[in-house]
Amino acid sequence: MKDKRDGKKYIYVFFLILSLGIIFITGCSKDEKSKETKLALIKTTNPHPAVLHETKKEFQFSEELHKYVLSFPEIYDAAIVTGKKNILVAYKVKHLHRFRMKKIEKELKKKLEKKYPHHKFVVSSDYKIFIEAVELNENLKDPNYSREKAKKRFKKILELQKEQT
Repeated sequence: MKDKRDGKKYIYVFFLILSLGIIFITGCSKDEKSKETKLALIKTTNPHPAVLHETKKEFQFSEELHKYVLSFPEIYDAAIVTGKKNILVAYKVKHLHRFRMKKIEKELKKKLEKKYPHHKFVVSSDYKIFIEAVELNENLKDPNYSREKAKKRFKKILELQKEQT
């Protein structure tokens, strides 16, 4: 009888140490991402479009574009970043439409280029791109975050998108 109790005791101690280790590691990790960025994968965030070149016309265009993208029945969340030459449209697709993601991406890009022929769009349904766009948007809300830094980050996001296609 003693042997079975000792075995259970070792298993209990092992799981206790494992649990404490996990709590310690996650508690001590320094994660500087905002709440909105962390929750972007789980829930609908619908962040306001980020505009790197601040003009009233650009803000109005971005808001109109955001509403247009969200008007698609397959899309439930969108993050838009407007740069000088490119406009990044990152979006999330409703669960039932996940099998058609590439087709939705092509259709969306085609319709955006038709509706706004004077703009160049980079369209992505990739969650990593979406998170990066939301994070950039959050950083732009900080008055100490420089526009030059934002432009560099935007270029990196666009390069990341090109690598994934």
